[in-house]
Amino acid sequence: MTTAYDDNQIGRARVRDTPELEAYYRELAGLDAGALWTVANDIEPWYPRPKSVPTLWAYDQLRPLVQKALPLVKADDAGRRVVMLTNPGRRDVSAAVGLLYTGLQIMGPGEAMTAHRHQASALRFVLEGSGAWTVVDGQKLKVGPRDFAITPNGTWHEHGNESTVAPCIWQDGLDIPLVNALDAPFYEVHPDLHQVAGDVVNSSVLTYGGTLLPYGAERWSKPYSPLFAFPWEPTYEALLRLARSTEGSPYDGVIMEYTNPLTGGSVMPTMSAHIQLLRGGQATQAHRHTGSVLYTVAQGRGCSVIAGRRFDWQEGDIFCVPSWAWHEHANPDTSENAVLFSFNDFPVMRSLAFWREEAFSESDGRQPLD
Repeated sequence: MTTAYDDNQIGRARVRDTPELEAYYRELAGLDAGALWTVANDIEPWYPRPKSVPTLWAYDQLRPLVQKALPLVKADDAGRRVVMLTNPGRRDVSAAVGLLYTGLQIMGPGEAMTAHRHQASALRFVLEGSGAWTVVDGQKLKVGPRDFAITPNGTWHEHGNESTVAPCIWQDGLDIPLVNALDAPFYEVHPDLHQVAGDVVNSSVLTYGGTLLPYGAERWSKPYSPLFAFPWEPTYEALLRLARSTEGSPYDGVIMEYTNPLTGGSVMPTMSAHIQLLRGGQATQAHRHTGSVLYTVAQGRGCSVIAGRRFDWQEGDIFCVPSWAWHEHANPDTSENAVLFSFNDFPVMRSLAFWREEAFSESDGRQPLD
């Protein structure tokens, strides 16, 4: 009788090497070929075995080094002055987890970056500073701490800091490793180096940021959200309202997704983003799913157990959950809510029919979710 995940059972590759087979493999290699059964169990494992490992990047440790880059590297020479966060298991592709990239970008007072566009989709979550702005396809957006903004793939964009006294730092999130894995990267520098911004600042927020849609909104035909920025104040208020009406998810607390207001779907085809609230004293149940997630602590402090390892976090910290890793969160502070911002590759998982989710069960270790 075989047991689950036994590679020695019928249906799995279990060929034993012989001198004749080894000679045969050398013949195949000479023609740039090979025998599938020699690698089948590795390339088709029983369940996801990501190279990424659970990792936490402490903001109070990184922040001085991010600031140190300001006098060391000119913006025009770097293109973007960013300290990237690399997963110990994914340094080969400069990924923070799975095929997702993230980094901390700093812009000095009065600084402006040149415009460019690329195949990769990008998003921003502001950590500190009051003067940050970005121009996306001619639309100027002003963003502050805890604001979330998107730069869809193929859109011209540039960034800057209007403050005259302090730098600003925001988190970049991109699907660069995914784009590169698919051999589909493109990059262009704007022919004029800078865009001509429209007269109305935050025009997409004014148009699409309310509870009602403007007449004619259905004419938007692009595969990403027409709303490019999601300010913190209404976002947090929405979380608090939802918390008053529901207990939320046993696995994620009170959680909401940033969405395309026209479709209700993800803000971009390859990445989605969420904001979740953990009430004071709350501890969630463990679950796991396909797809990788990067979390940023927007407010409060707490801890997460990921693949059996505990990570204590506080505001500004960033941590990751690799695909198919058991994880749970807790907010031990009974007097304050904790809020986590996160982005992920769930749209890719779902569009390719790769999505799977399970809740942890003490009895058998796995229990499919509805």
